[in-house]
Amino acid sequence: MRQRFNITYLDGTSTTAVAGLADQVAFEREFNKSIAELASSFRITDICWLAWHGLKRANSTIPDFDTWIDTVDSVEVADDEDMAPLETAAPIG
Repeated sequence: MRQRFNITYLDGTSTTAVAGLADQVAFEREFNKSIAELASSFRITDICWLAWHGLKRANSTIPDFDTWIDTVDSVEVADDEDMAPLETAAPIG
């Protein structure tokens, strides 16, 4: 499952990040908690970290989390219906 985030920076620019399976596994390893816990114990840090990690995986020039978050004005979770479906089936194995 993928989740999209809309990110707005303090300078007014914006971008979109996608947190996929690899990002969710990294989240569970980093915070030692299930990604499913986000539904019952929402923390803005968790959402921001997932957005940052999605950006970091897609672009290696993204700075470390603390440096990056200092430049961010907002992170919003996009609706599932905003996600475009995959055009081809994902490889298995």
